[in-house]
Formats: sequence, structure tokens, C-alpha cells
Amino acid sequence: MSQTNFAGQAALVVGASRNMGRAFAEALAADGAAVAIHYNSDSSRADAEQIAAGINAAGGQAFAVQADVTKVTEVRRLFDTVEQRFGHLDILINTAGMMVKKPVTEVSEEEFDAIFALNTKAAFFCLQEAGRRLRDNGRIVSVGTSLLAATTGYYGVYAGSKAPLEDFTRALAKEVGHRGITVNVVAPGPMDTAFFYSVETSETVAYLKRASINGELGQVADLVPLVKHLVSPENRWTTAQTLFINGGFVSR
Repeated sequence: MSQTNFAGQAALVVGASRNMGRAFAEALAADGAAVAIHYNSDSSRADAEQIAAGINAAGGQAFAVQADVTKVTEVRRLFDTVEQRFGHLDILINTAGMMVKKPVTEVSEEEFDAIFALNTKAAFFCLQEAGRRLRDNGRIVSVGTSLLAATTGYYGVYAGSKAPLEDFTRALAKEVGHRGITVNVVAPGPMDTAFFYSVETSETVAYLKRASINGELGQVADLVPLVKHLVSPENRWTTAQTLFINGGFVSR
């Protein structure tokens, strides 16, 4: 994959205050994109503002913007804010998500509603707004999970809340493809991130490491080249796909 120049393009990274969202935002900014650093709540505001400040100090263009994307009015306000700031929007990367790891028999109604609000509803309406607002030849990437191809317990409500991304993506890709817009899902495996460790034990971490080809967890840096390619102007032909990137954890 060649080096991409994103100069003149504007990107919105949803869930950009930490982990892979931060890495994607910083990578795009380093190659010339103007980037909106979305964060959800006051607890992540300082991180988002620090990322934006670092990008600006390095000569890039970025700003932090808050929105509770589980509310449709907030999703629309978020996109309004980005368009007002940059004048247009070319790239959406949605990394926002939450994890519940429990047996299906123990998931509460409150947990079910919360995880589907963020992983499913928010993702859908972000895709909707991107489909309406991206300039021609825009790029959309959502972050799913390799658990979509795994048969395992305890992740049912999480994987179930991510599964609709594939159908949303395939449909939107057909609907906006005539405008040159591509829409894809990246499905990572177990990742060396705070998000992963928040629900795992030392025993499950060791087990999941053994499931990869080299006995390691994935690094955020392993995802960056693929995501950059998918949102680059070079990518006109990969669309409506779910791309598994997991070190051989599972395949489909």
C-alpha cells in the first residue's frame, strides 16, 4: 500500500479519545487530513482535547467535539458541527463501542439496551448521516469484531450488537456506491487495549493469545495500514466487505 496524501480531506473519527480511534485519527492527520476528534462524555474530554492539541502543534488540523451518539439528535449535531468547521466531510470512521461479557442467561435488560444503543443504534445513525453528507468518493469504515466468525460463550450480547453492522454496511454500500463512496467493516480480533482488558482475566488473556499464529494479541498499529487504505482515494473497489484482521484467531 502506497503512502496516501489526505490533504484537503476532512475526517470524523467517532470514539477517537483513546485506543484504535486515537490511532486512526492521528494517522490521518499526519498524512494531511483535517480531523474531528469525537468523544462521548466529560470523562474523555481531556484525552480528546489533548489529541487535538497534539495534532495542531504538529502542524495538522483537528478539534475535539462531544456528542452522545446514542441520541439521533446528537448524531446530527455532531455532523453539523464538523461540516460547519471544515466545510465538508469525506471520511467517517466509527470506533465507538462498549463491551458486556456475560452468559446470555445473565444479561440484564439495562445492559442489553445500553450495548445495543451504542454498538447498533449509534452506528446505524452515524452511517445514515455519512451516507447523506459525505462528498462524492467519500469513505466509511465501521469497527466490528472477529467474534462474528467465532463460536464461543460469554460474548453473545456484544457480538450480537455488532453483527448488524455487516447488513447496514452492505446496504449502504449499494445505495451510495454510484457516488463513488465505499463502505466497509473492519473486524479486529483480541487487541492489546484497555477496552479488551476491561472484561478479561489473566487466564482468558493467555487463552486468547494462544489462539493467534504467534501467541500475541493484536496491536492497534496492526490495524492502521488497513484502515488508511480503506479510507484512501486509492480504494475504489473494496466496498460492502467485512475484513477480519486478527492474526489467525478466526477466519470466515
